[in-house]
Amino acid sequence: MSVVVLIVVGAAAGFLATRLMRIEADIPTTMFIGIVGALIGGFVLRFLTSVMGAMAGFVGAVLGALLVIWLWQAWRNRR
Repeated sequence: MSVVVLIVVGAAAGFLATRLMRIEADIPTTMFIGIVGALIGGFVLRFLTSVMGAMAGFVGAVLGALLVIWLWQAWRNRR
């Protein structure tokens, strides 16, 4: 996936991930979480796209966004 596609998918994945994790975040934060998660998930799970096709990129983006939310909460609660 190209970086542009990861950003677009990441915005959607961030929205879905914040809803799954029941996080109240503003739109820029949600998009940032999703984009970072998509980049992480997209690069880490890239090999799945060859096996499962485009759906794997979305799954990787959601998983990456969930990881970013979890790390963000852990960091924020430590302060």
